[in-house]
Amino acid sequence: MKLFRSVITLTFLLLVAACTPVNDYSDLQAFTTEVRARPGGEVEPIPEFKEYEAFTYSAAGFRSPFDIPVRIKLQEGMSASENVEPDLDRRKEALESFSIAELAMVGMVERDGHYVALVENTSGVVHRVLLGNYMGRNHGRVVAISASQLDLIEIVPSGTGGWMERPQTLTLVR
Repeated sequence: MKLFRSVITLTFLLLVAACTPVNDYSDLQAFTTEVRARPGGEVEPIPEFKEYEAFTYSAAGFRSPFDIPVRIKLQEGMSASENVEPDLDRRKEALESFSIAELAMVGMVERDGHYVALVENTSGVVHRVLLGNYMGRNHGRVVAISASQLDLIEIVPSGTGGWMERPQTLTLVR
């Protein structure tokens, strides 16, 4: 028990000695004096900025730059005929849900001497188009595909109760 009491007393004395304040800050004062004596660095001046000029969009009345450019050549030679009428019982193809103005020929592939047109719709989906395929809302049937254009014949109402054929051309836009 005496040993335990001696250890406690010694520990207490060490703690009291360690906690007594020492007022010797000479090394800290020497360091701060040395740092203050050093020359200060130069700070670059703040650059001058040009005044911001707000952009005024003056092309609001023009075609949107995000629309797909469409180059369609309307050809003369529409002819009304009594024996022309669309096949309304035929199954509709994917490109018949778009008007011709919403479609663009974006490429062509030649395979075994035959051309396959690549036509893009407004959603950005590219479709393969072969001779005889239908496209457009006016029962347009593809009749010719070349390296630079796609020709089709649309069957439209004549206005007199009949139907007439109207040639259309989609030219390569890219």
